[in-house]
Amino acid sequence: MTPPRWTLALENGELAWPSAGRGLVLRAHAEADFAALGPERLVAVQGFAPAHERLVARGLTVQMAPDDDYAAALVQIVKSKAETLSLVAEALAHVPPGGLVAVDGQKDEGIESILKAVRRHLPVDGVLSKSHGKLFWLTRPDTLPEAVMGWLATPEPNADGFITSAGMFSPDGADQGSELLVALVPQLTGRVADLGAGWGYMSAVLLDEQDSIATLDLVEADWATLEAARVNVNDPRAAFHWADAESFAPEAPYDAIISNPPFHAGRAADPTLGQGFIAAAARMLKRSGQFFMVANRHLPYEATLKAHFGTGTLLAEIAGYKLYQAGKPKGAPRG
Repeated sequence: MTPPRWTLALENGELAWPSAGRGLVLRAHAEADFAALGPERLVAVQGFAPAHERLVARGLTVQMAPDDDYAAALVQIVKSKAETLSLVAEALAHVPPGGLVAVDGQKDEGIESILKAVRRHLPVDGVLSKSHGKLFWLTRPDTLPEAVMGWLATPEPNADGFITSAGMFSPDGADQGSELLVALVPQLTGRVADLGAGWGYMSAVLLDEQDSIATLDLVEADWATLEAARVNVNDPRAAFHWADAESFAPEAPYDAIISNPPFHAGRAADPTLGQGFIAAAARMLKRSGQFFMVANRHLPYEATLKAHFGTGTLLAEIAGYKLYQAGKPKGAPRG
């Protein structure tokens, strides 16, 4: 296995990671090899629940956000350019003048674009290209340019008044699939869950429109996105769960589940994510429960729905989306 780029840069003497003081890793990857950075001195920041749990299991110190200054910082980029630039600005703000900030990512994740953006405002000390990606690093200046600090993303209302931030799914407003589901889903009753609830659009609308819902559990794996949902969904029937929808275990089975599941891992389409949500919904529902899912028309979910549910209906196919209703879950508890 090829060592990570930061290990190679350290071994060849191009990069000098400090031997004392705490190091910061923003958006730390769950399986990344941090041995060369002194893992006992690292603080890994990761708000995605499955990755957070794996990092904790490895014995790393894991937090939702940086808490102080650090001797050096590593940013592992994400698919959103705006979010990645915000992470770079955050890293620079948490190291002292003269401190090191390194940024690592794959070409297909957009590392070239991030490098160009940083170079427009700050000198870059070095670049290492390897394994279809790049690592670059820079020294934190005494004063950070205003343009760089302007990269910091803060939660703010979108055009519809919902609090969102860069990196969240559809931050500028509800996507058409979510709008389709809330417009056409029938009256729901009893215990309801929203799997992959995002910043709370579907839950907020349905709770506002349907008094028959007794409780609604919002299950979301991304911490920052769930925090936005807590602001956007102001209803005593709502409960918020920071968890991977595929492994979440509710206190009791649900009468209905709604979902607009994710279908990207990084920048690549990955229909297995939605397929996992379908299997999870079948496991969490009562035997009489109903599952309502919206998805892009091209995604291959019909066979998975048939495998996990005894009945299924295509409620609508509009504007490139399909809305499904499925019942008689095969994974539902007996009795």
